[in-house]
Amino acid sequence: MITFYSVIRAIGIFIFKLIYPWEINGSDKLPGKGRYIVCSNHISNMDPIFLIISQRRKIYFMAKSELFKNKIFAKFLSKMGAFPVQRKKGDTKAINRSFEILESNNVLGIFIEGTRSKNGEFLRPKSGVSMIAYKTNSPVIPVCITPKRGKSVRPFRKTIITYGDPISISDLSIKEGSGLEIRNASRFIMEKIKELREENV
Repeated sequence: MITFYSVIRAIGIFIFKLIYPWEINGSDKLPGKGRYIVCSNHISNMDPIFLIISQRRKIYFMAKSELFKNKIFAKFLSKMGAFPVQRKKGDTKAINRSFEILESNNVLGIFIEGTRSKNGEFLRPKSGVSMIAYKTNSPVIPVCITPKRGKSVRPFRKTIITYGDPISISDLSIKEGSGLEIRNASRFIMEKIKELREENV
């Protein structure tokens, strides 16, 4: 079925490929149906686009609330599946929206570091992704975005998007949902993302 999302995605693939060439690895590991969380590192403003064009299923992203100040752009973002989150405030509304997305067997996209790394290095992982995965019993698909040369995404330089094996709740070793378990689970996911980076450098 042709939707606004699919049309914009198709246009984006055509235009983006000319300016930001990419290589996709491991996309066969993405489930064709059912809920899951795409969990990525974050090194550029282009990262959501890389994730959108690298898989066919629609991804619903948490996006910083500042992006929704302009009403026209906010409407576009909403059409593309993004929803606002107030960072550093424990945004209950955004978390509940994440639950709804996954409980409807859709795909949720989260950048585990919570913000963009300005130097390309990995930042400390936030606990949100593992908490949401635990609460909704959703597998996590780690993905690493890696510039082919240097530490930043740049026009006319190849960027590699690598998907890893799905991580189940049992893999995360969360039994009681304690804060320590949740934090350790996020560190585990981050290590899997780092391993994907090592495959591409």
